[in-house]
Amino acid sequence: MLHTYAHASPIFLVNTPGKPEAPQSGSKRFAFLVAAGIFLSRIAGLIRDRIFAHYFGLSAAADAFKAALRIPNFLQNLFGEGVLSASFIPVYAGLLARESKEEARRTAGAVAALLALATSGLVLIGVLASPWLTYAIAPGFSAGTRDLTVRLVRILFPGVGLLVFSAWCLGVLNSHKRFFLSYSVGVIWNAAMIVAMLGWGARSTQDRLAIILAWGSVAGSALQVGVQLPVVLRLLGGLRLSLSYRTDNVKTVVRNFFPVFISRGVVQISAYIDAFLASWLPVGAVAALANAQLLYTLPVSLFGMSVAAAELPAMSGAMGGEKEVAEALQIRLNAGLRQIAFFVLPSVVAFLGLGDVIVAAIYQTGQFQQANVIYVWGILAGATVGLLASTLGRLYVSTYYALRDTRTPLRFAIVRVVMTTILGYLCAIPLPPMLGIEPRWGVAGLTISAGISSWVEFTLLRRALNRRIGVTGLPAEYLAKLWLSALMASAGGWSVRHFFPHHSPIVLAVLTLAPYGIIYFAAALMLRLAEARALFGRAFSSARLS
Repeated sequence: MLHTYAHASPIFLVNTPGKPEAPQSGSKRFAFLVAAGIFLSRIAGLIRDRIFAHYFGLSAAADAFKAALRIPNFLQNLFGEGVLSASFIPVYAGLLARESKEEARRTAGAVAALLALATSGLVLIGVLASPWLTYAIAPGFSAGTRDLTVRLVRILFPGVGLLVFSAWCLGVLNSHKRFFLSYSVGVIWNAAMIVAMLGWGARSTQDRLAIILAWGSVAGSALQVGVQLPVVLRLLGGLRLSLSYRTDNVKTVVRNFFPVFISRGVVQISAYIDAFLASWLPVGAVAALANAQLLYTLPVSLFGMSVAAAELPAMSGAMGGEKEVAEALQIRLNAGLRQIAFFVLPSVVAFLGLGDVIVAAIYQTGQFQQANVIYVWGILAGATVGLLASTLGRLYVSTYYALRDTRTPLRFAIVRVVMTTILGYLCAIPLPPMLGIEPRWGVAGLTISAGISSWVEFTLLRRALNRRIGVTGLPAEYLAKLWLSALMASAGGWSVRHFFPHHSPIVLAVLTLAPYGIIYFAAALMLRLAEARALFGRAFSSARLS
């Protein structure tokens, strides 16, 4: 029997009421698989960016490529992973939980067809409108840099459709608990770009290499879909494409799509605003911002996205009455928040205290020199202001989506973007000259203002959800222990760095960050943090089995 509540509440499957179960070890295993897949993709991305830094540094061509890449990334995140996670996965995973496999297959086919039609039109418009899109995203570029950006956008746009279809594959794979493939497949996209740079970098100008690299990105997108599609078709038992959206489940996906589309679009606009403002700053600002973003989004992806992605199908399939489901979501959310904070908070401290070591290990090569390292470190330090809030916020948003509520996150995302726009402009453009700071450091003002806005959004998300499912959040004592462990680790890392100042950037990073991690983990064990003991127990068990 089905009970339908208000529009913001889910349709709950009524099962035998009882005490909600604590999050199963399977969820932690799934989160680990997501993190492992993301880790491999991000490592490949860091290698790609290190090679990119070697050939491009913070040049005008680097600015052009980074700006051009933002447009397809914007649309991939908008139409792909974010929207599908919120609109498609809850419906599809719910059908699988009820063992309605045939209806799940029909729904997947209809969503794939509708998505393909929408993105095909979008790609065509994007190719034709590339000059206007380029001006919209980077109006501060000089004529030569803008012309190169237009050419790159035209090349990159066809890859958008492929990446969106790859995100549809991710939705199917995640619903079937096949997390590793869906998140590790990004290695292929990065590998294609690495091959392009290594193959042509030594004998090409920077402008020509940027164009070759764009074609490598499109080839990588095609390979990414090609690897996932056979597995998806096997899980679905075949695919029947249909443009029909008359069934209730497809209607639900489409109905949820638009508020989530707007919500994700608002969030993506925040990143667009950063690039827009950075284009008015001195040469290298756009590329430096992109370099810093790759680093500070690493813990967001590894720990925020991994837990949120693993929990969304489980939360969406929660059974029981309204009270039982609310209690189950509360338990899962609080456990996930602890798991995320255990890894993200030491990342914040490491970026602040040892950020120059991290940036140098990744980027310092060829055209990317020590002065560039300090510049990117300053931007990265600004980003740490909101790193914890934005990462925890991902899990809160997933909880809303599991409740089939797409409107509440939208309202709060709009608040965040309005704040980011106003604060970003003030901190990036007029404030640095007023304070006697070089204009290029306005990029750090962008990341700081975005962090402040993230905390406001997180506070609003938590407060509204607490009124619906009960108290959620991190205990002050738990946060204090995490901060103490991280600060002890930072002191240890600085001590090691003091004794080995003249090693190569990569060696220095290993010598500094390895003790940092060991000290943090040891301190967390001494402070009896459950997450540290669980990790130690799993590591000990694995060692015994080996």
